[in-house]
Amino acid sequence: MQEQYRTLAREGVHEIEINKSRFLCALAPVANETEAQDFIARIRKEHPTARHHCWAYVLGADGGVQKASDDGEPGGTAGVPMLQMLLRREVRYVVAVVTRYFGGVKLGAGGLIRAYAGVVGEALDTLGTVTRQRFRLATVTVDHQRAGRVENDLRTTGRAVREVTYGAEVRIEVGLPEAELDAFRGWLADATAGTARLELGGEAYGEAGEV
Repeated sequence: MQEQYRTLAREGVHEIEINKSRFLCALAPVANETEAQDFIARIRKEHPTARHHCWAYVLGADGGVQKASDDGEPGGTAGVPMLQMLLRREVRYVVAVVTRYFGGVKLGAGGLIRAYAGVVGEALDTLGTVTRQRFRLATVTVDHQRAGRVENDLRTTGRAVREVTYGAEVRIEVGLPEAELDAFRGWLADATAGTARLELGGEAYGEAGEV
């Protein structure tokens, strides 16, 4: 499993004009193919008079799912260059849709490739990317007397506190880098005089502080 991957910071649109043709690149972070296809459909609906809606997306932390469409442009001049730009920038879980309003001047195959790849690259620069790190999910169970201090220490040291649940005891869900598990066990034992319990769960990706 990948230790980390880069993805889009936020959804947005970037536009360029080349020889009177307008190229609007809409980018969005997506979790799966359904979300990607829904986004493509949404952009088509927003621009019903545009001649082309070319798209590409990359899913999976390892980039295992890669799809693209030229949507009527000459084969290999739109979707694939867009996909190659996403791969070159090493972004994952992202979909790109480039809507073209034809300006009456043909650009030729080389011009189209440069335009479609270029607008995706510029859109990535404009919207920015974030790196998501692989974390191990874990639950700390501690008594009420020590819970406040433990939670505060977790937050002040930059640990990713996901949820705190109060019952007979207090359960604090955290995200931990795999490499820090042993050190965390030691810290927790010292901080709670060995009274806290640590239960490991599955894995997830997230930015530090949000996992």
